[in-house]
Amino acid sequence: MDDRLEVSAETVAALVAEQVPQWTHLPIEMVERSGWDNRSFRLGEAMLIRLPSASRYVAQVEKEQLWLPYLAKHLPLPIPEPLALGQPGQSFPWPWSIYCWLDGKPLAMELDKIDLHLLAHDVAGFLTALQAIDASNGPAAVTHNFHRGGSLRVYSDETNAAIETLSDEIDVDLARDVWAKSTASEWQHAPVWVSWRCGRRQSTGQRRQAFSGHRFR
Repeated sequence: MDDRLEVSAETVAALVAEQVPQWTHLPIEMVERSGWDNRSFRLGEAMLIRLPSASRYVAQVEKEQLWLPYLAKHLPLPIPEPLALGQPGQSFPWPWSIYCWLDGKPLAMELDKIDLHLLAHDVAGFLTALQAIDASNGPAAVTHNFHRGGSLRVYSDETNAAIETLSDEIDVDLARDVWAKSTASEWQHAPVWVSWRCGRRQSTGQRRQAFSGHRFR
């Protein structure tokens, strides 16, 4: 069941008027591909409002406010810059954020128009720079990011249940063997930042990168 909140442009406008009235004059428009974890709205031409769509995504707000400015100083491409932190209000129950807007189009819509070799080079350079940033005090891979970058054992019950459900369609012994080997593997080095949402946006004359991440432990 999808329990995510729907948020109207009227509610967002009321939040802006209440908490950041200096931007009340700017138009508000829902982003066409608004995302899953957040409801996203353009605020004028240069800003983006993101509001968590469910309680399980709320922890991302504080994480992004704290860590995106730190990461941005060390990365070769722009990432979203937090501009304001909103508070619950106007019937919206959680904190929310305003970021700078990074212009561009989703990669999936532009694959036939870009140089994939250049794309691979840019993404590799970005991720190499990301993993070179000190992650010793970064947020560990736990519930706030659904354990991405952490131990797969968290999902053993779900995985085993899925294997049973699909037992008439897959090689159960092979699936269990693959899962056992996967859960036995652990990161043996110092923590590093990893990106689980590395979405490239292409714009005229400039390549931009959107990032959301956490540390690997």
